[in-house]
Amino acid sequence: MPDFSYDQTITLACDVKDIDASIAWFKETLGFEETFKVPGWAEVSTPTAGVTIGLAESEAAEGGSGGATPVFGVTDIEAARAALEAKGVRFEGDIIEMPGLVKLTTFKDPDGNSYMFAQSLAGGD
Repeated sequence: MPDFSYDQTITLACDVKDIDASIAWFKETLGFEETFKVPGWAEVSTPTAGVTIGLAESEAAEGGSGGATPVFGVTDIEAARAALEAKGVRFEGDIIEMPGLVKLTTFKDPDGNSYMFAQSLAGGD
């Protein structure tokens, strides 16, 4: 155990070129809500309590250049992917299945940052 405690929150930070456009994308595409905004920084909520995505405005934003990939659990990955594709979201490859474990699919925000959907197959889904 560490000599400190966690507060049950996590913010996943991403560089974006246009903070307002990014906020709109998260709201319109994923149904997230803006929770905080100051010049150069904003946060949007996710469906998971205590987890937000931080948006750092940067002219040099180069999405897809590495770093962590937020993975959102969904109950029907095909439906989730179809809903985002209908909104013009770009996906990388097909849905990948690890039999009996999980289905995964990767998509990009307008700045090229990667996100994933995961559907658990544990329990016979």
